[in-house]
Amino acid sequence: MGRHLIQACAAADDMALTQAIEKQDNTLIGSDAGLIAGIEAQNLLISDALEADKFDVLIDFTHPTVTANYLDFCLQNNKKMVIGTTGCDETLEQKLRDAGATIAIVYAPNMSVGVNLCLRLLQTAASVLGDTVDIEIIEAHHRNKVDAPSGTALKMGQVIAESLGRDLESCAVYGRKGQTGARQRQTIGFATIRAGDIVGEHTVLFAAEGERIEITHKASSRMTFANGAIRASHWIAQKDPGLYSMQDVLGL
Repeated sequence: MGRHLIQACAAADDMALTQAIEKQDNTLIGSDAGLIAGIEAQNLLISDALEADKFDVLIDFTHPTVTANYLDFCLQNNKKMVIGTTGCDETLEQKLRDAGATIAIVYAPNMSVGVNLCLRLLQTAASVLGDTVDIEIIEAHHRNKVDAPSGTALKMGQVIAESLGRDLESCAVYGRKGQTGARQRQTIGFATIRAGDIVGEHTVLFAAEGERIEITHKASSRMTFANGAIRASHWIAQKDPGLYSMQDVLGL
């Protein structure tokens, strides 16, 4: 994702890449960010620490523990953030909500425009179909993804549950094994696939007697996430403090 973000930022006419950060002791530190991303040199060396006087908006696709540290830094220095990190727990999400009173943040488990359009479609489908269907969410990602289900799948489940007046925490079923008994209509099922180099695929299945509806999004390149993050950065540059989502960025 770092390489794709560098490419997307370099392609934007009215944005400037001013820092590229890697973890300490990474072998890429000291290398030109553009050359590492496979584009022309940017005359910008990858470093291992943020410098407050060098940026206005931080785009963060890292790990929850790193995101928490970056959030503290941005709060201390009044910097805006676009966060695509997944696997954040409730403690960190509450910290993000609290930080929204001080700085502007876009936080989304998926920056893809297509995925966020799907979220709106899922709201509509759930509202229309109500309790007449069984709902299953199937997601697939590359073998190196460390969290499951994906943040996008969980967001999809949350959107559906809220549309149906359910609590996802109590109605979600994560995998099945053995003599499970008949499926309960009120549950929302999740199935996870980890294999190869799959960028990201999500399907929500609304299954009734005699018919079913499937809403699917398939990402073939991480550039879709990078371009969404750049779009969010443009948008948040003019916004007051608050915790925003990609739904806000896209006017959905």
